[in-house]
Amino acid sequence: MHNDTKAPGAGPAPDQTPANPETAEPTGAVGTNVAGTARQADADGGTAVEALDTSEAGLAGELERLRAALAAVREESLRERAELENQRKRLSREIEQARRFANERLLADLLPVFDSLDAGLAALGEQTGPVRDGLEATRRQLLKVGADHGLGVIDPAGEAFDPAWHQAVSQVPAAAGTVPGTVVQVFQKGYVLNERLLRPAMVVVAAE
Repeated sequence: MHNDTKAPGAGPAPDQTPANPETAEPTGAVGTNVAGTARQADADGGTAVEALDTSEAGLAGELERLRAALAAVREESLRERAELENQRKRLSREIEQARRFANERLLADLLPVFDSLDAGLAALGEQTGPVRDGLEATRRQLLKVGADHGLGVIDPAGEAFDPAWHQAVSQVPAAAGTVPGTVVQVFQKGYVLNERLLRPAMVVVAAE
C-alpha cells in the first residue's frame, strides 16, 4: 500500500517538459552574441547600400563627363572641317585668280602696240589700200589673241561718262542734241582683263 502523503515543506515538482530549441529565446552570453551578430549584419548591409549608392553616383558623373568630352570633340571636329573647307575654297579662288590674270603683264605690255596700230589707222583717214588692210588685219589678230586670254577693249564714244572705266582729260560744251556727261571723243582706248581694269579710256566729256 502506497503512501501518498508528501513530505512537509516539499515544493511542487519541477516542470520536466523539454524546451523547443527553435522557439526558445537565447539567454545569457549566447543571446548577447546573437544580437550583436544581427546588429553587425544590419550595419554591414547599410554600408553596402551606401557604397552602391556612391558607386552609382560616381558612374553617373563619369558618364556626364564623357558626354561633355564627346560633345567638345564633335564641336572641334566640325570647326576644323569648316576651316578646311574655307581653306579649300580660298585656295581654289587663288588658283583661279592666278590662272585668269597670269598673262596680265604680257597683255599690258601689248597695249602700246594697239595704240600704235590705232594711231596708224587714224593717220590714214579714209585712205584705203594694202597699208590699211595690213594694219587692220594685224590689229584684229592681236585682239583675237588678247580676247582668248580675257582682254577686252573700252571704246566709250557716245556713252555716258563712267569714272570707274574712263578718265576725262578735258571737257567741251555740249553740242545741240548731246546729253551733258556724254563721251564725245576718245583720245586713247582703255582695256580690261577679265573685268579687271588694265587702263582707263582717255576721253573728252560734254559739259553742261
